[in-house]
Amino acid sequence: MSRIGKNPIIVPQGVEVIIDNQTVTVKGPKGTLTQEFLPAVNIAREEDKIVVTVASEKDGNLHGLTRTLINNMVIGVTQGFEKALEINGIGYKAQKQGNKLILTLGYSHPVEVEEVEGITIDVPSQNSIIVKGIDKQLVGQIAANIREYRLPEPYKGKGIKYAGEHIRRKEGKAGGKK
Repeated sequence: MSRIGKNPIIVPQGVEVIIDNQTVTVKGPKGTLTQEFLPAVNIAREEDKIVVTVASEKDGNLHGLTRTLINNMVIGVTQGFEKALEINGIGYKAQKQGNKLILTLGYSHPVEVEEVEGITIDVPSQNSIIVKGIDKQLVGQIAANIREYRLPEPYKGKGIKYAGEHIRRKEGKAGGKK
C-alpha cells in the first residue's frame, strides 16, 4: 500500500473538480487541466477532499502515482509551476521577441524557441530564463528542451543549467613535460 496514495487531496476554495469515470477535470483560477487514469484506480470525491484507492494490492504502484498527478493538477490551476534556467558562458545570452525565445549559444545561428500553448517563457535578464505554466510535466519538458540546446560542460561550466543545479567540474589537461 502506498503511503503517498493514502493521503487525501484537499481541494482549495475556487477549484472545481469533476470526476467522470476515470477522467478527472480540474478547473481553477489559472486554467483547466484534464487527465484520464487507468481503471485499476478508484477516484472519489468526499466533500472538499479527493480520495484515491486501488482495486487490488497488485495495482499499488499506480496508487501514489495517481494521487500525485491529481495533486499536481490542483496545485497547477491554483499556483502554477515554474522552472528557472541559467545561462553561463561568454557571449551566451537569451532574449524575448514576441512569443519567441532567441538564444545566442555560440552556434553560427541563433536558436529560436516558440512558446507552446499554456506555457510562458520569461527572460528577466540575458542570463536567466523562467518557464511558467499550469501543467508540471509540460513545464519540465520545455525547460529540458531549452537546456538541451547547450548542455553545461564540465571543464568551464559553459551552457544552460537549471537554477541551483551543481555542475561537477573536471580538471583540465595536465601540463606537459618540464
